[in-house]
Amino acid sequence: MNTFDDFFFIALPYVAAVVFLTGTFYQYRTVPFKISSLSSQFFESEGLFWGSVPFHAGMGVVFLLHLAAFLFPNALLSWNSHPVRLIILEMTGFIFAIGLLTGCIVLLIRRTLNARVRVITTWMDVTVELLLLAQVVLGCTIALEYRWGSSWFASDLSPYLWSLVKFNPHTDAIKAMPVLVKWHVIGAFLILGILPFTRLMHILVAPLHYLFRPYQLVIWNWDRKTINDPESSRNNREPKNT
Repeated sequence: MNTFDDFFFIALPYVAAVVFLTGTFYQYRTVPFKISSLSSQFFESEGLFWGSVPFHAGMGVVFLLHLAAFLFPNALLSWNSHPVRLIILEMTGFIFAIGLLTGCIVLLIRRTLNARVRVITTWMDVTVELLLLAQVVLGCTIALEYRWGSSWFASDLSPYLWSLVKFNPHTDAIKAMPVLVKWHVIGAFLILGILPFTRLMHILVAPLHYLFRPYQLVIWNWDRKTINDPESSRNNREPKNT
């Protein structure tokens, strides 16, 4: 059992981190313009909307909550010291996790049943969606079976993760965790490792600078009604091929 734990909780995290960094560097250097989600909205939009919106909203909130527990464990424990705040945090995380689960299911069904979307689907698309689905199911199950996960994440898992960052792994806490929690942690490392080779890579190039750039002022310098009128003299010119 010690060999199992040492491999999955010491070796695997570092392997995943190395593959993630080298894979990301390779993608940026060789195929920078292919780093996108390769949207299939052109082929089908309604199912994409009902899957993509809860997926991205749920993913964003759940990721930020996990990141907060990792980066600011003491602040999170202080927040959770009040029962009402703890319940609010746990309910918020679970609600968005259900949204993420719903999005995963809808997108997977859409990719499976829609013939036009299925044509552009790769084996990696299916692999990462199934892995994400399993990861979310595990997370929701853990939230129901082992309450107040935000607190024990901050107090037990966060020190373990920081020990990996400091290249001085301490696995006693993770070894004592229930098997569902261990699978959930292993799933997170696997997703990190394959991330650069999937469509999830687009989260690394999200246009966050749009949130901080100045507003763009669009000014129409012609009469839109005239432009859109097919009888307008502007639209009577025959196109020429050059």
